[in-house]
Amino acid sequence: MARGGAPPASPPPPLPPSGPEPLPRRALRKLLLVLGSLLMSLYASYCLAGAAHVLTREPAPIPVAPGEEAAPGTPRNPFWPPQPGGEGDKRLPQAVIIGVKKGGTRALLEFLRVHPDVRAAGAEPHFFDRNYERGLTWYRELMPRTLDGQITMEKTPSYFVTKEAPARISAMSKDTKLIVVVRDPVTRAISDYTQTLSKKPDIPTFESLTFKNRTTGLIDTSWSAIQIGIYAKHLENWLLYFPIGQILFVSGERLISDPAGELGRVQDFLGLKRIITDKHFYFNKTKGFPCLKKAEGSSKPHCLGKTKGRTHPSIDQKVVQRLREFYRPFNMKFYQMTGHDFGWD
Repeated sequence: MARGGAPPASPPPPLPPSGPEPLPRRALRKLLLVLGSLLMSLYASYCLAGAAHVLTREPAPIPVAPGEEAAPGTPRNPFWPPQPGGEGDKRLPQAVIIGVKKGGTRALLEFLRVHPDVRAAGAEPHFFDRNYERGLTWYRELMPRTLDGQITMEKTPSYFVTKEAPARISAMSKDTKLIVVVRDPVTRAISDYTQTLSKKPDIPTFESLTFKNRTTGLIDTSWSAIQIGIYAKHLENWLLYFPIGQILFVSGERLISDPAGELGRVQDFLGLKRIITDKHFYFNKTKGFPCLKKAEGSSKPHCLGKTKGRTHPSIDQKVVQRLREFYRPFNMKFYQMTGHDFGWD
């Protein structure tokens, strides 16, 4: 007992613990599970977004120089070259260069690309002859983006000789403008053979492929190099679906001798302002054909690749003369159908 008889002081009551009360273990486990699930969902979304970027990013360009032909087996990238800017919409083409092989279609398209109101697919889509079952949505995706007032184009020279192509293009749009680049059918056939020879050096001679029977002089019209040049026959098929005024025939010879003049006709046909003129071209004596002083999107001169302007093999002149005789009536009919004398005789 304390001095003075006072009872001893009792100890102070314990202070309540500071902060919130600890969660029960079961509630804590549930909270951790919820947080873990949320983190996993966020991580999965991040991974999926990364994968989508890889799948949709701009494809790499094909490993082929501009104007060159890809080696057999080289994958084509129909979205290359990229068009300036990322605005606009992908539209089905309003104009198609439908032919002909070895006529000068590549040169025409390269020259047209200079025009600011022309946008064209990079590689040949081959939609109306080889890929029609893929549908118009697939086809439209191959086209570059265009703004209002710009023209979407593509070129596939084999369309002109494809029986189903006219009806298919008409089904897409009866208003489609068609361009055919034609060339002396004898020279075209030799150029066609020269291209094949560069890829398959062991093929038979031009002379042996030309005739079914050389003794009688009977021409083998089943050989594609010969068959393509019967322009009147192919044109008849197109006129079943399109009026002659909706088809422009470009001279492959004048595309070399007077590129600005032929491009003027093409620009008028497409309803474009005549922007591509003489100032855009110079004649390359080494190659033997005109080149652009400035290519699209570049300040440097541009010529078609080394696969263009190949030296033709020497062909027996008697064979050449026989071919001229063979093509003459077809040429005359073609002149009458088009109202244009191309002067191949």
